Amino acid sequence: MTDHIRISSQFDGGNIICRSAERADDIQLDIRPDNESHFYQWFYFRLTGAQDQDCRLRLMNAGGSAYTPGWEGYEAVASYDRESWFRVPTKYENGELVIEHTPYLNSVYFAYFAPYSMERHQDLIASAADSERTQISVLSTTLDGQDMDLLTIGTLGEDKLSFWITARQHPGETMAEWWMEGFIGRLLDETDPVSRCLLERAVFYLVPNMNPDGSRRGHLRTNAAGINLNREWDKASLEKSPEVFCVQQKMSETGVDFALDVHGDENLPYNFIAGGEGAPGFTDHQQKLLDGYKHALAQISPDFQTEFGYPVDAPGTADLSICTNYMAWKFGCLAMTLEMPFKDSEITPDPDFGWSPGRCIRLGVASLDAIWQVIDLIDEKA
Repeated sequence: MTDHIRISSQFDGGNIICRSAERADDIQLDIRPDNESHFYQWFYFRLTGAQDQDCRLRLMNAGGSAYTPGWEGYEAVASYDRESWFRVPTKYENGELVIEHTPYLNSVYFAYFAPYSMERHQDLIASAADSERTQISVLSTTLDGQDMDLLTIGTLGEDKLSFWITARQHPGETMAEWWMEGFIGRLLDETDPVSRCLLERAVFYLVPNMNPDGSRRGHLRTNAAGINLNREWDKASLEKSPEVFCVQQKMSETGVDFALDVHGDENLPYNFIAGGEGAPGFTDHQQKLLDGYKHALAQISPDFQTEFGYPVDAPGTADLSICTNYMAWKFGCLAMTLEMPFKDSEITPDPDFGWSPGRCIRLGVASLDAIWQVIDLIDEKA
């Protein structure tokens, strides 16, 4: 065992500032804000030198974070191998987030949610590229010079529907890419009848990570320029939001019959969907599709529910800078935002792991069944 305690975060997705680590029972930390932004809440760091010591880690600026109600009832995740992430005792008091843990090894990682590194993202892209069903393309580069990867899954054809799924506009919402991992894995399973039948009727355009720069930098909500991408859909530019700009260009080429944007919610302990009901011109058919999809997913997965979620915008009042609202207006399609919790799922709790990568993956798998349930209605509109 080392003779001093150390906190570090200089790795892919890492985020923390160490104020003091003189004593295991009073480690003082701050969360670093996103670059050029006031947003912060994502943290991810390593603790060494405290094996078998009762540690008390104080995130002292938690009271000024982006979504302070999200700390109530929240437990941080920890891991020794960065593969298995478990929940540890956490409380929010006096404007601080306090994590308590006695590590049994000399090295342990803590995070807001199980990280999804850019290295794992590259593995996901490489694995998908190994399938004959997949075409890999780079739509553009980010402000930091990273690739914007697009997976096109399925064979193009005049009568094919165009289904678009985007994830992780907000980089700290790592559950979105875990969900993508499950969705892509099943879509590429040649033995799966649902995947096979869906691909006979639709081409899937998937952007597993809309914000590579924020992901690598350890941001909560913004890209390298401090821009919230999910407030750029009515004004995207190459200068500030090339990630959205290049995706929109490709969407204009393919058209969009179905749009799903995958996120995480800091506060609500539920999986739910927000639709584009408030978009100008929102039709009865769009409402029928939205209701049908939500009902189908609730029947398929006990982890999903329809009782709790965001308030519905009044007709014609939706903010068109938000992806789902913009897509519902621009393309008249079924457009949705899927939200998953940073906490546990209150209706299907797991005290050891909470809402976890494995559960995100399984919800991604289940989502293909929900799409299959409504594809005839989508095709009817198209």
